Formats: sequence, C-alpha cells, structure tokens
Amino acid sequence: MRLSDFLAYDNIVIQCHDNPDADAIASGFGICMYLKSKGKSVRFVYGGKYLIQKSNLVLMVSELKIPVEHVESLPVSSLLVTVDCQYGQGNVTRFDAETVAVIDHHQISGELPEWNIVRSNLGSCATLVYDLLRAEGIDVNADKRLATALYYGLMTDTNNFAEIFHPLDRDLRDDAVIDRSLITRFKNSNLSLEELEIAGLALIGYDYHETHHYAVAKAQPCDPNVLGIISDLMLEVDTVDVCIVYSVLPFGIKLSVRSCVKEIQASELAAYITEGIGSGGGHLGKAGGFIQKELLGETDIRGFFQNRLNHYFEESRIIYASEFQADLSEMQEYKKCRYHLGYVKATDIFEPGVTVRVRTLEGDLDVGIRDDIYIMIGIKGEIYPIKKEKFLSSYEVTEEPYHFEGEYEPTVKETLEEKNISLVPYAKSCISTGESRIYAKELTRRVKVFTEWDGDKYMLGKEGDYLAVRADDLHDVYVIEREIFGKTYYFFRS
Repeated sequence: MRLSDFLAYDNIVIQCHDNPDADAIASGFGICMYLKSKGKSVRFVYGGKYLIQKSNLVLMVSELKIPVEHVESLPVSSLLVTVDCQYGQGNVTRFDAETVAVIDHHQISGELPEWNIVRSNLGSCATLVYDLLRAEGIDVNADKRLATALYYGLMTDTNNFAEIFHPLDRDLRDDAVIDRSLITRFKNSNLSLEELEIAGLALIGYDYHETHHYAVAKAQPCDPNVLGIISDLMLEVDTVDVCIVYSVLPFGIKLSVRSCVKEIQASELAAYITEGIGSGGGHLGKAGGFIQKELLGETDIRGFFQNRLNHYFEESRIIYASEFQADLSEMQEYKKCRYHLGYVKATDIFEPGVTVRVRTLEGDLDVGIRDDIYIMIGIKGEIYPIKKEKFLSSYEVTEEPYHFEGEYEPTVKETLEEKNISLVPYAKSCISTGESRIYAKELTRRVKVFTEWDGDKYMLGKEGDYLAVRADDLHDVYVIEREIFGKTYYFFRS
C-alpha cells in the first residue's frame, strides 16, 4: 500500500485516536497535506468525549495551522484512514466507511483491514508517514510546518529521542528542517500549572509492591497524555520495573502502563489488565488501556489494579530456553501427524546477516538469517523458524507446488528496511515424516518462553495451550497454540 493508492478516492477522512497526542496529530497532518496537494477532498478528525486540551497540543495545532477537528458523528466516507491507531480499537471512535485503511506503528492488536501498513519497530507513526511521503517523492522540508510537526511527533513518542533504534527514526530526527523556536515553545508547554499539580498529587499518593517491583498511582481527571508523563517519571525510580497510572473519567477509567524489563511487555500487561472489561495495547515498553466502568462494577478501583497485578505476577512463569531443564516426568510424548505444509529456505529471500521478524501466534521473534535457517508455514498459516538439520529430519520435500489456503498470507518483516514480504511466492511443499517427536504438557497458567531464537522477546502461552520441547533438543522450548496442537500432534508412547 502506498499513499498514492488513496488518490482513487474522492471523499476521504483521516482519523487519529481519541485524545490524540503529538504523534497522531503530526501523522494525520502529513497524510492530509499530501492528499490536499493532489486536489482531494479531505477531513482530518478525531472522536471521543473531549476536545484537545493539553497545552502543548493546543499550541501545536494553532501555530502549525493543523486542520484537525473534533467530531461526534460523520457521514459514511468512501475512504477512512486511521493513523497512529488501528480501526476497531477501544480508543478509536468507530466511523463507517466504504473502505478502511490503517497506518500505525503500534503492536497489532486485532484483525486489520486489507489495506494496512503497521511498522511496530518504528519509534513513531510520524516516522512512518515521513517514509511514505518520501516514497511518493515528497520532500517534507519543502514545508517547515510539516517537518516541524513530524519531528515533534517523533520526539514526544520516543522520550525526547532517548528510545530511537531504527535508522528511519534517526533520518527524520537528523534531516528535518524545523522551526526550533516552536519546538522549544512546545517543550515548555507540556504541562499546565493545574496538570503539574495533578502529577504531583498522583506521585505522592502512589502504592508500591516490593516483591513484584510495581507501582500504581491514581491521577485526578486529566488529559490522558498527562498519565503518560506521570508513568514515565515513575518508571525512572530505581526499584520500579512496572507502573500503572490511572484516572477515573465520567465514561470510564483510562490507564497508562510502562515497563522497563523484558520479562513484562507493557502491551501484553495492558491487555491482561483490561481483558473482559475494556481494551489495552501499545508498545513493548509503553502501553495504555481503557476500562468500561459499567463492566467493572462497584469494585474498589485501586484494589482491583493491585489484585489483578498480583495475580498476573503470581500466575506467570518465565522460561529461558538456554537455562531450561525439562522435567519429562510431567510431560507426555507426542508425534507429529503426517500432513502437507509449506517451507521457505530463508536465504532464498534474504541475504545472510539480516534480521527478520517472524510473527508467530504466540508472539514476535527476531531471527538472524543464516544459510541453515528455514521458515515453516503451518496449517493455519502460522509461521515459525527451524534449523536445517531439524527440518531435514522432520520433513520430506515433495515436488508438489505449495498452495496457501488460509485467510491471511504469511509474511515476515525485514526489521532494518521495514519491508513486509509474503512467503507464499517462495514457498515449497513438504510433508511431516511423522517421526518428529516432542514432549509436551497442557498449560494451566500463563507461561512466557524466551526461545533459542530470540532472547529479548517472549512467546506467550495461556491456559489450554501447550508447552513443548523437541525430543532431540531439550533446549528447543516453545509454545503451541491449543487448536494447532490438537490438529498436528498425537499421543505416542515409546
């Protein structure tokens, strides 16, 4: 998908999430400017209960003349493009459209429309829009307002550039020709005096759990972006690994989640906290969520957060594959059923040495490409890496062409160039030999597995899924989703 694909539509709406931040505003502004330059009728909107109130955002919109508007309803548009968010999320008011597109940099939290670009390892959505504009031959520095907006969006979403890892983020930071006096004014307008008082009171009234190293604080009703500022500051405390800052609003409870340890992904924790009563998600280190008060009931809110956090820590087991010693007395032996599936030799697509992101059902894995790496395509289109030696001992290559019949084409992402590449054109067919054996047990609690492939991100297993180890390599530990396990393995007693 390219921005120029949108030119086939005439009635276009650009939408950012409710309670937009600087990144959302900058991203929508960039796409809006591009489409208007092509003569298209465009509206840039956000929904929700509240107008933009935060001082720096009000100043940003005013000084850069950004045509963003708050709306409660919209007529059906021919094209709706959500930026810095995903259509259907809890923090995005649902407006109807004939076609929907998503441009975002957060972790994928649900089903996406056919038109989507999600680059979750970019520091900001502004960076993604910057790259999309460059692909259309647009120089963002031709308009200092646009360059300044994108730069500020990146700056605010990466903790003043402290959390930049991708070369594209660095390109935007270094190359944007900005109005530095405006950036200084924006930075010095981040909090009003009233918001400063709200932040101070929240920090004074925190609760801290010594065993699990988490902190919880309640803030008075405020712009949700202020919650992020408070939680960012709390996370700087040396003994705080995870924190939640929440605010009770008339229509629900807004929360900000932060984590600075790899064993707890903020996006996963936010989803856990809000499961069944709201929605949550975001980045590995920063996330947010919303709880519907009517679903929470009359529960003491502070006690609710503490109880759910304690349950999260107490029921979660962490496994590091390199250190794991499987207790086979607790596991049963299984063989893989004989069935057709696909495979790709990684170096048929990628140069050795690059890193690709493999999105498994249980979490993302970053895999360094070598000549002995294969990528398997399972019965539901799920993908997972395997070493050549294990592939050859577990599968028979066939001459039959591979036919993918799933709902979504399996893709991998080259992390440096941020290219989504479909595996289907490169895939060949193979059959499991039926000789591949594993030891496995059904999970009765949450398990986070740091596999031999990626020591920085975990595969998440939930109750009912299966923890598995290969019989020929007890350090090859992974999670198999319950439905897939039932279709691909059968009980075997040697």
